[in-house]
Amino acid sequence: MSLKILQFGATGQLARELLDRRTDGVEIRALSRADVDLADADAVSRAVGEAGELDLVINAAAYTAVDKAESEPDLAYAVNARAPRAMACACQARGAPLVQVSTDMVFSGAKDGAYAEDDPVGPLHVYGASKLAGEDAVLDNCDRAIVLRVSWLFSAYGQNFLQAMLRLGQTQPVLKVVADQRARPTASGDVAAFVLSQAPRLAGLPAGAAEWGLLHFANAGVATRFEMAEAIFAAAWPDRPPPAMEPVPTSAFPTPARRALNAELDCSRLGAVFGVEPRPWREPLAEVVAKIVDANNRKVA
Repeated sequence: MSLKILQFGATGQLARELLDRRTDGVEIRALSRADVDLADADAVSRAVGEAGELDLVINAAAYTAVDKAESEPDLAYAVNARAPRAMACACQARGAPLVQVSTDMVFSGAKDGAYAEDDPVGPLHVYGASKLAGEDAVLDNCDRAIVLRVSWLFSAYGQNFLQAMLRLGQTQPVLKVVADQRARPTASGDVAAFVLSQAPRLAGLPAGAAEWGLLHFANAGVATRFEMAEAIFAAAWPDRPPPAMEPVPTSAFPTPARRALNAELDCSRLGAVFGVEPRPWREPLAEVVAKIVDANNRKVA
């Protein structure tokens, strides 16, 4: 008997990694934008209510255009807050558990150390506020839910900092890279592997179990964007010098949405409740870079 998962999101980096890592005992039905418009809460509710046999719902979809959200707040809230609320209510009605993926951007970055799940939130922009509203909506309306905050995701899929660096490294004479933002870079594949490893457990857990609630998942080790870029090129170009890079402050790149300087997540609860200790971020980063380089070499050949 297979575990049946309904997944919102089919093409984003985390959604793709979840699909790649499913095993013979896991059946995932992934819904794309063409299948369900996440800006339509009624359509979201119907998707859960009419899904047939169901053991777990994962929301790996979101409005992720951080800067554009400043000029599209209603769309950001529709996708990041109202859609998760609809999922939570529908899951509660069906008795199905829900994993809602969230972000470190619910924090202001003013804290000196790492952010724990119960630290005060304070998003700096519309995107972060919309994701926080989604967190609250899920936890208020589904008593078997995990809100999984992740940080600085990278993957061979989608758009992310790692891929941007590899692309710019080929075209820019000097890369200016932010050196005053820090976090725990995290492989989307490691997040996906964790969620799927826990899916059978979550499917059978009752309301009130310790596993439900807010949870942080990030790979071990803290880095600045500049340090992450150095590691990317060390892995991608082992036989030649890296591109010229200049460390710059966040203020060198004015954006509509203000970025937090500290996005470090404390993952102590992950170890205490689930017994999971994420590996150092440089390990999966090297694996992802190798995957991208191999794919590019095959295209050339």
